[in-house]
Amino acid sequence: MAYELTEQKRVGLGLIGFGFFFTFLAVILFFDRGLLALGNMFWLIGVALLLGWHSTWNLFTSRANYKGSASFLLGLFFIFVRWPIIGILLEICGCFLLFGGFWPSIKGFLYQIPVLGWVLPYPIMILESLWRGSG
Repeated sequence: MAYELTEQKRVGLGLIGFGFFFTFLAVILFFDRGLLALGNMFWLIGVALLLGWHSTWNLFTSRANYKGSASFLLGLFFIFVRWPIIGILLEICGCFLLFGGFWPSIKGFLYQIPVLGWVLPYPIMILESLWRGSG
């Protein structure tokens, strides 16, 4: 495998998975505020463990990522003040702005997973062709 997974990175991936799970569960349960907050906390800590604390701080505070950071943190604020739908939309927007540059690395990692790596290239090729406008 091209990527080395240390114990810290495995825990980070697990926490990111729990974050997505709790966020998905919160959306199914009509945007439950507590589950959304718990999912966000798991996700943020997981990203910090996966990337490293210093790299995560640099990612969120870099001048090029101010829009994504502001959008994500504003979404988190809206979740805490009981406007979860607006909060989730702002967080999704912020995640796309913050982590859009990581797409080639994420794609390479997902292709290394045994069953998912065999099935995943087809929908990704379709989405990339639609994204470029050649579909």
